Order: sequence, then structure tokens, then C-alpha cells
Amino acid sequence: MSKNILILSGSPKKNGNTAALVEWFTEGAVSKNTRVELIHTAFFKYKFPGCTSCRLCQKQEGYECVIEDDAKPVLRKMVSADVIVMATPLYFFAASAQLKVLIDRMFSLYKWDNAANTMRTVLRGKTLVLLASAYEDVGMNALEKPFILTADYTGMKYKSFLVPNAGESGDIRKKSGVREKAVAFGQKFA
Repeated sequence: MSKNILILSGSPKKNGNTAALVEWFTEGAVSKNTRVELIHTAFFKYKFPGCTSCRLCQKQEGYECVIEDDAKPVLRKMVSADVIVMATPLYFFAASAQLKVLIDRMFSLYKWDNAANTMRTVLRGKTLVLLASAYEDVGMNALEKPFILTADYTGMKYKSFLVPNAGESGDIRKKSGVREKAVAFGQKFA
């Protein structure tokens, strides 16, 4: 049975290094007849810039954010995905703000019982993948750490494809061997 891959791209550039990584990863995944859906989070319209900590999601039965904006249907798609790919450039030692807003809204995909000190999530057992590049080789560990912690805390498998020294926007397309490795990486998730 074919896996369902959801790619969330946090780059505001349509032809930059992140776009190339997404393109190559997708090429590899679809070559193995895997379904891939790409969503560009950089162009979302949000009612609020992130989670408002209203905690209304914790009071309802389902795993759903109560805020009606562009993030809500994407969070639903995360529930049905087998593999969630987050693609981002390195911006000041972290993921892009455009992706981070959606990550914060993932709060609604968890249920905490603070009195019992328990947590349940519909993300358990899924695979979280990070695709990222940086102009230089500084900061990739800082960028990756929150994704590793999220996967570990959530009970997700974690994989990453990181390209330091990718250069300026679009330069990654000139780097020898990166395309081939990214395509092969995408094939692993079929």
C-alpha cells in the first residue's frame, strides 16, 4: 500500500534552495508510486500569528484546532499522513517563521491530562522528516534540535536531509551530487 506523504514547505521563495530540495525529494517519492501533497505554508493567511493557548482544542473530543484559518485543514491532513515532511531554510538558527506558526498550532494534535501526567497524540507512529539547507555550515544543529525533540516526545520516527553550505537562493542546484542524494532520500519513504 502506498504511503501518504505531506510536505509542508516553509520557504517564502518559490525557486530557492528549499524548493529544490522539495522538488527532488518529491521526484524520488513519486518514482515509487507514493502519494505526495505539497503545501506552501509561507503563503497562509492566519487569524493569529501562532497558537493562542486558548486550550479549547484540549476540551473537545477530536484533535483539531478551533481557529478557522488556513492552518486548520493542514492540521487535519497531518492526521491522515504517514510521513510529514517539514522543509525550511535556516533562518537565524531555526526554521522559518512561516513554518513555525504551523508547528505551534500542532498543539491541537495532542491531548494532555496534566493531573495524570499523560499525553496522547494522533501523530504517534508517523515519520517526521526535515529537509533543510543553509547558506553556510553554522546553525544546522540548532535548527534540527526542535524537530528531533518533537519526534522523540511524540513517538514519531525521525529522518533528516540537511544541506549546509548550500549558498544563496537557488545555488543548491549547482552543487554536485545533492540532487541525486535528495531523490534517493525521497525514495526511502515509499
